[in-house]
Amino acid sequence: MANPSNRPIGKSGWGRTLGAAAVSIVYFFPVLYIILTAFKTRQDALAWPVKFIFTPTLENFVSVFYRTTVEGGAAEATGFGLYFFNSMFIGGTSVLLALIIGTAAAYGFSRFPLRGNETYLFMILTTRMMPPIIAIIPIFVLFRIFGLSGTYVGIIALYTAFNLPFSIWMVKSFFDDLDRDIEDAARMDGSSEFRLFRKICLPQVYAGLAATFVFAVILTWNEFVFALLLTGTQTRTVPVQIVRTIGGAIGVDWGLLSALETLFIIPVVLVTFALQNQLLRGVTFGTIRR
Repeated sequence: MANPSNRPIGKSGWGRTLGAAAVSIVYFFPVLYIILTAFKTRQDALAWPVKFIFTPTLENFVSVFYRTTVEGGAAEATGFGLYFFNSMFIGGTSVLLALIIGTAAAYGFSRFPLRGNETYLFMILTTRMMPPIIAIIPIFVLFRIFGLSGTYVGIIALYTAFNLPFSIWMVKSFFDDLDRDIEDAARMDGSSEFRLFRKICLPQVYAGLAATFVFAVILTWNEFVFALLLTGTQTRTVPVQIVRTIGGAIGVDWGLLSALETLFIIPVVLVTFALQNQLLRGVTFGTIRR
């Protein structure tokens, strides 16, 4: 690729490039090690010194979906496909709901501030300041009273509620940075507030919505405490199943565990790469003039 400035990259430029590459490798190495371990046999995974050159195998990935019973040696399904679907369905639905509701609320807070607006926003944010384990007892009681334990509706509603404060604060900051002269001109032309929101404001914050979506997906995808205590066999998510895989009479099967983790991170990686341009614009919104 040609240098945009038509100037050769100097020694300092190559030094910064190599430095950034070295830092990236250091940060990515744990993920790379997990991926490599997923293709190792049990002997290779436990070998010391660590083997980086080995004969790869897909046995661990097969074991993720099917396990061999001790009695007859027959293979039976582990249910991982259901747990993987649960994680995608629960996480995707709750994040989309939080983003839709949070975007509408953020626009209201930004364009129609109430008396004590900052106090209301601070009160909303406080729900994200405390660790989730603190609220587990009242939430557990409410789930028992309304019969939501082990249901999709219950866990989706809970994740939506916990993603709302983050969504509102993130999206409001993007609405606040918009130039309001265009909106005033549209109002003078007779545009309704809903049309103004849908046609003028919303298209300008797509990058911010993408950034909010990615961060909310990561938070929800990795959530463990609520999923452990409030989901049932049919609504269990992958993080809970990963913990249930650890241990046993023969100890930790690191190859199987690494295969589970490798499959688990694929959707988040794909979503992040698909939205990386919008994500970069979203996190720098208002600081860089395009």
